[in-house]
Parts: sequence; structure tokens; C-alpha cells
Amino acid sequence: MRRIQYDTYGGPETMRLEEFQFPVPTNGEVAVTVRATSVNPIDWKLRQGELKMMTGRSFPRAMGSDFSGIVSAVGPDVTRFKPGDEVFGIARLKESGAFAEAVVTLESYLAVKPATLSFEQAAALPTGAVMAWHGLVERARLRSGQRVFVAGATGGVGEAVVQVARMLGARVAGSTGTASVQRAHDLAVEPVFDYARTDLGQHDALRGAFDVVFDTSGAFPVKTAMRMLKRDGVFLDINATPAKFLHAALIRRHKIFFCKPTTQILTEAARAAVGGHLRMSIGETVPFGSAIDLITGLEKGRKIPGKGLIVVDPRP
Repeated sequence: MRRIQYDTYGGPETMRLEEFQFPVPTNGEVAVTVRATSVNPIDWKLRQGELKMMTGRSFPRAMGSDFSGIVSAVGPDVTRFKPGDEVFGIARLKESGAFAEAVVTLESYLAVKPATLSFEQAAALPTGAVMAWHGLVERARLRSGQRVFVAGATGGVGEAVVQVARMLGARVAGSTGTASVQRAHDLAVEPVFDYARTDLGQHDALRGAFDVVFDTSGAFPVKTAMRMLKRDGVFLDINATPAKFLHAALIRRHKIFFCKPTTQILTEAARAAVGGHLRMSIGETVPFGSAIDLITGLEKGRKIPGKGLIVVDPRP
């Protein structure tokens, strides 16, 4: 088996496509032959060592989180899946490993892939859909008719947040880069603000206007977000820093959270995708042998109109 792995924390130059010893799934684990996998910023942030307190210092380490594929084996107490099932889901944060020909993850991090979704479409869903659902439904308890502002409305998570919010009946405004303004309009984001040209902190019409402000970009000022909220509004933040943790401890409306996949959330995402309510844009697709070049380019800031997708097993 081959996977993308690295022997030390660092930049793109540490990545290698190498053979590895594939483990046998144990209790609660499922082995999946990977058909497609998609790239998220968390993938290179982990490799850079930003969460080394959680991931440890044991090497070589694997890369990759979101994937789709076919179950090849299950642990002794797994009940939801069996070999041959088509699934999609997320690799465990500490182990990662989706950028591979096969991956082992927890049963609870998987859901059945609907037959009407391709492996590529399914692989583009997990992280964005989980973050959107967990934030809007479980943290903010979003209701129909409420207003949501999405910072980074056309990013991998932002695109999912916009669609889930609209599916739940919310009105969605947001910000994005100059090149992506039209794409945000196409997602029915209104109004759209170009963050390079607009100081939202000085925009009086946005003061106290939103029930939810969701920062998917990691660059949205906390002060601006709090200013834009209604008195009982919620600021959803997926990019933690020590200063933000301190602020969130003092201000309960500031909610920092991480990706916590469950079969239930992934199943809801699949249902939404089949219904046409949640479709992630795929900006570029490459074969497994070109994956390192794609990851490197995205990490260095190359922009594509959607998710970066890696086809690991191209068989029909």
C-alpha cells in the first residue's frame, strides 16, 4: 500500500509518496480502499506541526482527512458496515491517512455513500458538511428566517455553510475575495462583500444585523464579528488561537469548535447532497501520483474554483 507521509513536521518538501504497512482494523475500526480524497487546509496545518501537542512526535506520519471508497475489512465489534459497502467519511485527526490507497478510521466517522453520488462528489463533502452542520444546527441552533454572515463564503467550509444555512431557511450574506465575488452570488449569498475592498468593521448597516456570524476564513476580526451580532447572536469560530480561547471563555456567544464527525451528520449531508441542497464545487482533479504537486500548490496559495480532488483508484 502507498500513502503520502512525512518524517518530520515542516513544509511541502517533507511530503513523500511511499509504501507503508497497512494495519488490521481493531475494535470500532473500519478499513476502506480509497477511491477519492479531497484536500483541506487542516491537512497541511497538521503536517506543519500546528497541532503537534495532539498529534505527537511519532514518525512517519500520514496525511489526509476526507475520502470515499469501499469497505475492505471491519473490526470485530463493527455493526454498521461490511466489506463491499460504498462509504465516505473522515480519517482520525491524530492518525490522518486519507491520502492513501487505503485507510483505517472509526466506524462512527463513516456513512454510506448514496448510489446517486459519485465517489468524487462524496469525497468533497465530509469536513465542510460536518463543520457547517455542527456549527449551525448543534451550536447556533439556526432557525428559518434568521440571518447568517459567512466570512470566507466560497472556501471549502464556507461553501458548505452557505448551502446548509439556506437549506435551513436562513438568509445568508458573506465576504470573499475579489476573484470569487460572482461565485458567491451564484451560491445566492446576498449581499456579498469583497473583503479586500470593504472594512466591515466600519459598515454601520451591518451593526447588530445577524443571528450568526460564521468565520470559516480564520482571518475575520473577533471585534468585527461581535459588533455584527444581534444581542442574542452567536459567533461561530473554527480557527482557534490562545487569544480567541480566552475571549470565548469570557464571552459565551463566541463559540470555538472543531470537526467532530458522526455517522448521523454525514448521513444528513449525504441526504442533502442527493436532494440537490449541498454540492461542493470541485476545482481541480488529479491522479494519486500528482497529489503532492496539488497539495503544495494549494498550500502556497494557488487558487482554484472549488475543492482539490485526488482520484486514488480510477477504476469504474
